[in-house]
Amino acid sequence: MFLRNSIERILSDRDIKKKEHAQLKQACESSLEQLNAEIERHTKQSTGGILPNLQEYILADNYFHPFELACQSKSPKIVVTALDCLQKLIAYGHLIGDSPDSANPDRLLIDRVVEAICFPFQGPHTDDIVQLQIIKAILAVVLSNTAKAHEGSLLLAVRTCFNIYLASRNQVNQSTAKGILTQTINSVFVTLQRQEQQDNNIELDLDEMVVKSVLDSVINQVVLSEHSVKEITVGTDSGSVTNGVGQNSPSTSTHHNHHHGGGVASLSVESLVETLPNSIDEAGSKLEFKSTEEKDAFLIFRALCKLSMKNLPDAPDPKSHELRSKLLSLEMILLVLQNFNAPLSDKHSFIFAIRHFLCVALTQNAVSQIIAVFEKALAIFVQLVNKFRVHLKRQIEVFFKEIIISILKSTSSSFEHKWIVMHTISKIFDNYQSVVDIYINYDCHLTSPNILQVLVDELSKISKNTTADVAPNNSVSVKEREKKMQVLALECLVKVYKSLILFYEEMVFSKSELSTNEDQEENEINGALIAQQYEQMKQRKSIIEHGIDLFAQKPNKGIVFLQEKGIIGQEAADIAHFFHVEERLDKTAIGDYLGEGKDFNKEVMFAFIDQFDFSDVQYVQAIRKALEKFRLPGEAQKIDRIVEKFASRYIECNPTQELFASADTAYVLCFAIIMLTTDQHSSQVRQKMTKEQFMRNLAGCNDGGDLSPEFLSEIFEDIAANEIKVRGGLGAPKLNVDIGTVSYRQLKEFRNLELQTISQTAYALIEAASNCHFEFTFATHFEDVRPMAKAVWHVCFAAFSIGLQQSSDPEFWKLCLEGFRYGVRVACIYGPETAREAYVQSLTNFTLLVSKNSLNHMKAKNVECIKLLITIGVDDGNFLGENWYDVLKCISQLELAQLIGASQNGHSQHLRNVFNIDDKAIHTLQECLGETSSQSVVVAVDRIFQGSSKLDGDAVQHFVRALCRVSLEELSLSSTPRMYMLQKIVEISFYNMNRIRIEWSRIWSVLGEHFNVAGCSDNPNVSHFALDALRQLSTKFLEKGELPNFRLQKEFLRPFEIIMENNTSYDCRDMTIACVTNMVQSHSSRIRSGWKNIFIVFAVAATETNEGIAEKAFTTTSDIILNIFPKQFGEVMDSFPEAIKCLSEFACNNHFPDICMEAIRLIRFSAELVRINTDLFDYEPESITTATENLTSPSSPVGSPLHALNASPQHAISDNHRVWAKGWLSIFIQLWSVISRCTLDVRTRSLTVLFEIIKTYGKDFKPAWWKDIFKIIFKIFKFSSSLSGKERKAWMQTTCNHTLFAISDVFSAHYQQLAPHLPDFYEQLFLCIQKGSSDLAKASIDVLENVVVSNGEQFTPEVWDRTIELIVRIFDCSIPEFPSQDTQFPMEMNNGEVFESGKNSPIQNGGHNNINGDEDDDSVAVSSITRCIVQLEVVDAVTGILFGKNAFKVEGPNPSNDSDEGRMYAYVSPEHLSTLTTQLLASHKLARNFNSNTTQRAILWKAAFKGTSKPNLIKHETHTMHGALNILFHLYADEKLSSKDAEKFRHWLVSSIEINTRNTIESALQDYVSIRSEHHRSQWLAVIQMLLNRTFELSDERFQAMGIEFFLKLAELIETEEPPIIRTALKRVITRSIRQTSL
Repeated sequence: MFLRNSIERILSDRDIKKKEHAQLKQACESSLEQLNAEIERHTKQSTGGILPNLQEYILADNYFHPFELACQSKSPKIVVTALDCLQKLIAYGHLIGDSPDSANPDRLLIDRVVEAICFPFQGPHTDDIVQLQIIKAILAVVLSNTAKAHEGSLLLAVRTCFNIYLASRNQVNQSTAKGILTQTINSVFVTLQRQEQQDNNIELDLDEMVVKSVLDSVINQVVLSEHSVKEITVGTDSGSVTNGVGQNSPSTSTHHNHHHGGGVASLSVESLVETLPNSIDEAGSKLEFKSTEEKDAFLIFRALCKLSMKNLPDAPDPKSHELRSKLLSLEMILLVLQNFNAPLSDKHSFIFAIRHFLCVALTQNAVSQIIAVFEKALAIFVQLVNKFRVHLKRQIEVFFKEIIISILKSTSSSFEHKWIVMHTISKIFDNYQSVVDIYINYDCHLTSPNILQVLVDELSKISKNTTADVAPNNSVSVKEREKKMQVLALECLVKVYKSLILFYEEMVFSKSELSTNEDQEENEINGALIAQQYEQMKQRKSIIEHGIDLFAQKPNKGIVFLQEKGIIGQEAADIAHFFHVEERLDKTAIGDYLGEGKDFNKEVMFAFIDQFDFSDVQYVQAIRKALEKFRLPGEAQKIDRIVEKFASRYIECNPTQELFASADTAYVLCFAIIMLTTDQHSSQVRQKMTKEQFMRNLAGCNDGGDLSPEFLSEIFEDIAANEIKVRGGLGAPKLNVDIGTVSYRQLKEFRNLELQTISQTAYALIEAASNCHFEFTFATHFEDVRPMAKAVWHVCFAAFSIGLQQSSDPEFWKLCLEGFRYGVRVACIYGPETAREAYVQSLTNFTLLVSKNSLNHMKAKNVECIKLLITIGVDDGNFLGENWYDVLKCISQLELAQLIGASQNGHSQHLRNVFNIDDKAIHTLQECLGETSSQSVVVAVDRIFQGSSKLDGDAVQHFVRALCRVSLEELSLSSTPRMYMLQKIVEISFYNMNRIRIEWSRIWSVLGEHFNVAGCSDNPNVSHFALDALRQLSTKFLEKGELPNFRLQKEFLRPFEIIMENNTSYDCRDMTIACVTNMVQSHSSRIRSGWKNIFIVFAVAATETNEGIAEKAFTTTSDIILNIFPKQFGEVMDSFPEAIKCLSEFACNNHFPDICMEAIRLIRFSAELVRINTDLFDYEPESITTATENLTSPSSPVGSPLHALNASPQHAISDNHRVWAKGWLSIFIQLWSVISRCTLDVRTRSLTVLFEIIKTYGKDFKPAWWKDIFKIIFKIFKFSSSLSGKERKAWMQTTCNHTLFAISDVFSAHYQQLAPHLPDFYEQLFLCIQKGSSDLAKASIDVLENVVVSNGEQFTPEVWDRTIELIVRIFDCSIPEFPSQDTQFPMEMNNGEVFESGKNSPIQNGGHNNINGDEDDDSVAVSSITRCIVQLEVVDAVTGILFGKNAFKVEGPNPSNDSDEGRMYAYVSPEHLSTLTTQLLASHKLARNFNSNTTQRAILWKAAFKGTSKPNLIKHETHTMHGALNILFHLYADEKLSSKDAEKFRHWLVSSIEINTRNTIESALQDYVSIRSEHHRSQWLAVIQMLLNRTFELSDERFQAMGIEFFLKLAELIETEEPPIIRTALKRVITRSIRQTSL
């Protein structure tokens, strides 16, 4: 048995026999007897099993006394034996020590065991073997699962290891002690960490907890009674912990909630439920421990912190116990922090220890002159920042501001201190979350310093320059140190950027894990709102900081600025409150402002003092409290005003005090205290004031009485011990001379003073922050740190740019390039665009590829810049935006420069000229550029273009724009255009063709424009390459096909159209036609919207004068119309208008008549296609926005019908008649275009086809369509002003005449449909009569006659009204105006016939002379002879309409009235007939008056005409009389009229004859008798014959009613020698008259 053997080993030692070991020997023997007896007893009770049961197990706890005495022995051998036995007993579980100590029941036996183990170490003289055995025994205790040492015992064990490490001279023992110490401390905190993690993993189900709290209340009470919460007080003298937290203990952190309850053994759901309310709702006033393990960790950590705070001598020996103790304690603290990773609540004891002990200790050690201590302290600070920053917000701020930044800014700090500080910053920056949190919690906090901004600024300065160290015997050169500092500074700056990138990736990854899109959207919205708040907060902070700086310089200016920005109000109370809450204000400036004598300053000062609460505050403390916010000014008057108000406020806050009789006493005492402070603590005052002098100075100040001596004594002692800061402090000491001029000793003294000042300031601030809680903020979205990126980019950019430009050291410029890499990435992610542009453009400049004369200086770093720029294009393409241009420009130049590196003979003259390369530099340049031709670079460049397919929609837009821009610059080279980027455009087009339609459309909108430019280039190589590329792309693109109603093909093929229109090269245009023809032949079944472009291309080709191009284009067009259209009309229907437009262009090419005629035939064929496929048009789902889109060409006349139709497009698309808008209307417009532009034969053919289509298919036209048709047709009559007189006359004689008669035929064929449009036609006829030539006017009247005669039977009364109205208007507009004797007669005559007409002239003479001199314009408005012609024509037309075309023929003696063909008399109302008769008689009177004016006719004959007779209007006179009399006789003889009407017309007829006709006949008969010319007499023959016949045909009643006078007039004809036909007719009338008279 091991226990017995252990005791026997002690007894067997020979030193046991010594007298001083008698008690030990006796104890061993007694223990052996007891042990043997117990063994015997257990043997008898043994069950015979192999393993002993619990009852048979003998513990060594009862036999510990001999081991204890052995450990206290002075014999090293006995001690070693005892320690070895104890170590094994503990390790094997024989010694547990959990029972109370028999000697002291208040503690456990294990405590006594630990004391016994540690007792043998009595200092450095302790035997080495004993030391080693003590260490091993301590390790056994710490690692034992049965013997647990806690609290004081554990501290004793740790202290013993600590002391052995410090005191032992044996290196093995030192190392072992340190290792055991490390293992011991690590074990304690691992246990704590495990416990905290277990507690955090317990899931609390509140419903279950409530049920258990009700059902198991009794059990819970028992548990709570057995495992009550242990409370200790945190002290400073012993192992017991005295009061630690106090009333200002911070509340539990919102991020980590821990539940304080019983020990670990008692942790259960039930106990947790019972203690949950106290843990959550009640903030304990004392420090609480959940377990003994937590208490152990607290005690050890506190002890280590206190050990690290021990003061050191000025120049300690590196091997001194003090220094080694400090270093070891710091190392152990660092070990604890490094290995501890469990989350803790803000109220946890470990957090309490860090705040109250560790942070205080660091204020001393983090400014130590000893580098090792300084390094350890800052390493601990790194751990605090990375792991415990949530609980140490204020403390971390103090460390950064007062220690890290102060040392970094100091010009006198040693290299080692700055080096370690920078390493500290570097380690902190390794944790990206720490970097982000520092910025969010300090730089974005209104009252905190801009820690990160300042760090970055200082690092940037260091990276540019480093202050030299003047320490003697430098082993490293100054330059080497500077380089190391610069490199480390650059590394830190790079890590800042890297932190931003890692944070972004983490946020993006966490967002991608959100379950739904709704969650992601909500997260993005919330993130954007929070980011906006941070942005606004940062802006507000910047304003406040600027205002604070202004305030420090000029307080009034600073106040005004802050008021303008809305930071503070306008009232005095607002300013006073700002002074109270803003700690960053210069306290001296506040004092100066408050002491000013202006009224407003006084108001502010009063409000400021009134905001203090001095209730129940001692007077000196009140003064200290007030002077914490400001410093007294220097002027006595200013101090007086402030002190006066302070005294008044103090008395006001303490009305019940009895010390001061009035405020005057407080006022005097305050001044006395201020003077006492200056006296006691000023180095300039040598003779210090005594207490008695102080009291004597205040004698009688209390209204004649004295203040209490005890009171004054306390004040004196308080002031003497603790200075009141009444003046502005000197701050940190400054070295006002050049550091190079001072000695090392002086510099060292100054450094010590500087570090001491920093330590004191930091200590005071840490103490003040220990009991305060500050909420820590976490960034939850990458947008939160966008202001951070904006704040640091320009500083980092300057550092990287300068370093890259000036340094040739690879280590240095590689760091700069890394900074550029991350800088671009950060700028791409966070912005601003200015940062990205600056980085990329600067990097582009460093490549030396875009600057002239720069390649001569090419180095390895420039090659790396090229590689980096390409890498940026590969990795960050989605964010480059407009900077894609810089990347692609570099690639373009690189391709050209690579030719230099790959050149066999060295270089080419062309490349040398491009880059201005010197002969000396060519070989070096080849070596550098040869690396750019490596496989990795080539692959990276290819990845940029291949990766374009992976860019997002916006990024690819920027990419293609930049690509086209660079390509355009290549093509614009004056010497030799390059097509490298143009080729890459083709490649990326293939790569991106499979994108979604909307993205590809946007891409092609850019690429297409570039192909337009390239295809229109004057360089044939460029244009041919562009066309060939377009051909390949279009072939690939058309293979994808296109769904109906999309327009992507149209956009894709548009470059062919642009190139065809703008490139005048024959080869290029021929190649374009060939490409399009190839597309048609190979992919006609897949073409949809692309047909429009194809027809537009062919339409441009149709204008060619080159027969080859025109013939090829027309052949393909004809094939499409004849073969593809009939089969695929549904697919090509959308491009039908363009097809017709194309055919019209071919028809208008006058160079190729055969093509013209064939094109018109194809248009006629297309009309049949429209009729056949009418249903397809109607079912097309496209919404037509305009009926005539793209139907006009540049060569179309200005007055095209398109403009008229566009004014009212609703006619084209009303009732959704798409067949009209895209089918018929296109045909009619293009036929009109042909008519208006072509030669006479083509024009005539087009007219024929136009009206043939209208007459053939008009029966199917909708009423609304006809209006558009007539608008197009009527445009033919609007002559272009560019036509000459002869051209206009030819146009009117041919085209207009043809059109008018064709319209007449259309009306005859479709009158029922066209009746509503007849008024418009009448109006057009009138315009032709009024403004056209005489031939057109006559043709218009003929057409009018034809229309009325052909359709008069279908006329409605309204139509007849319009018709008669038109005739009257024609009569009115054609009334000739005969000149007086003094004016010329503007008429043209030729041998008695009208110049323009082949008919007989109404004015006859014997010769011709052009009086008005205008042969081109013979319209009614200008020519009087044309008016005479029109008058005669309309008279004949009226007679022809009413009585047929043969009405003016001389009737026989027995006229036949059987045939009424062409006679509309029966359809015309009497009123209209009366109107016509009136017009005829008025016209007759005009002609009669002219014929009667012999003088005027003679004058005209002599002045203007050369002939044998005078001019006359005899035919006009006879025709009008013939027509009028014919109408009147028909009316009079009409049996259908009522008797009343008949009588009325009879009286009217008689009256007319008597007044007009009778006189006319009498005159005519008289002239007729006197006429000798048979020609003249024959003009009246038809009139006289008609008169006699109509008279004879009257009924008896109406014949007799003519009266005797009428017949007597007729009898006069007997005297003249008349033709037989007249005599026969006259005989019949006279005979009937005689017979009826006789009856």
